Amino acid sequence: MEKKKKFKLVDAILATVCITLVAESVAPTAAIGNSQYFWWIFLILGFCLPYGLITAELGSTFDSEGGMYDWVKKAFGNKWAARVAWNYWINFPLWIASLAVAVTDVVAGIFDIELSLMWLLILQLGYTWLVSILGTQRIGESKWIVNLGTFFKILFMVALGLLGIYVYVKTGESANPITSVTDLLPSLDLAGLSFISVIIFNFLGFEVVATFTDDMENPKRDIPKALIIGGALMALFYVLPATGINIAMTTEQAEAAGITDSFAILLTNLGVNADIVRMIVIAVGLMFIYTMVANIVSWSFGVNSVAKYSAEDGGLPKIFAKSNKDGVPYMASIINGIVATVIVILGIILGEVSESASNLFWTFFSFSLVTLLMSYIPLFPAFLKLRKIDKTERAYKVPGNNFVLNLITWLPLVLLIGGVVFTLFIDFTMESIMANMPLIVGVLVSLIIQEIIALRVKKEG
Repeated sequence: MEKKKKFKLVDAILATVCITLVAESVAPTAAIGNSQYFWWIFLILGFCLPYGLITAELGSTFDSEGGMYDWVKKAFGNKWAARVAWNYWINFPLWIASLAVAVTDVVAGIFDIELSLMWLLILQLGYTWLVSILGTQRIGESKWIVNLGTFFKILFMVALGLLGIYVYVKTGESANPITSVTDLLPSLDLAGLSFISVIIFNFLGFEVVATFTDDMENPKRDIPKALIIGGALMALFYVLPATGINIAMTTEQAEAAGITDSFAILLTNLGVNADIVRMIVIAVGLMFIYTMVANIVSWSFGVNSVAKYSAEDGGLPKIFAKSNKDGVPYMASIINGIVATVIVILGIILGEVSESASNLFWTFFSFSLVTLLMSYIPLFPAFLKLRKIDKTERAYKVPGNNFVLNLITWLPLVLLIGGVVFTLFIDFTMESIMANMPLIVGVLVSLIIQEIIALRVKKEG
């Protein structure tokens, strides 16, 4: 008997929001300052919209749990698909490790305590294995975690945005006042351009929804709707809290701070009682930690499915393909936990995390960011090639002539490559390159492993 489909359109929309709405990167985005509004608009039109349209067409036409891996494989063969799989997978345990560090940072901040080495290990490894074990379930079984996480994200991110706007209306004061139109224009220096990759990162994840097809009632109908509605909501929920943080903090403060700090500053500026501020900050902090669990859960099945498909083609080791009776590649999730555990322990050994959690978070996060951006580079030309070589009837088809199709292919691709370059080489000075050398070396090692994996895959049959 065919199993009942548990993932409805509303679940797909909420999953889209949960996957793409990354609360921990809102404050770094706000660190761009007033020019962030230019970048939001430019990148929504230049990257997010084309990416959403392309994903809607490919996801509704080729409904496979392999997602982006399958699309690139159909267009360019197994070797390019293997490159996608490696970058798509390795970013994930790195991201888990960065969020594990963020969890301890939030706990220490909201309770105003200094965590001992033992508590750092308990909290970081506890988070790592909680999300890894939850990742062994189908999305239909864990959708309540994702839906509740989405609700929490929307609640505190909208509240932060509205609170910031209210503070500005009431006090007329902003940490980043807008005195003229020129304040909204971007600085085109390389340091300013390095933030582009963070905004692009905020948009990524639409293709994960396309891996939920086996749990959906009508994927050909629901995937385009979920991506369009969810993408629009996601853009709104990013801009609102970024505005609140922009009012609350200077760009320097925003670089090293986060969601809970912004609430504390804004509420204090309104004259709210210190005890009430503390209670609100603790509540927001706990919701924030929960959303970091939901984030990983919402991504897990998509990432693990890509790893599974690559393993079956001889790219990643065969162990990644091991699946349970529900068809979930559970060993991929266990390996995520093992790799993230090694990274977390190395991070604790290499420094006193309680004093430099922000720096450690950025090291792991930047590595994860670069590898994730690199995994998407073949996606856009794959869309264009599949339009030419694969005549499968499209359930949804991106409208437009050849000029439009080329524009939505090559503009996002250029922005992706720019995001990778500007993250690795912030200003191309020797001082900056040396400071970023651990990240640069890490990416080079990752590229070598990527090519070894590409050499291992079977020839296209």
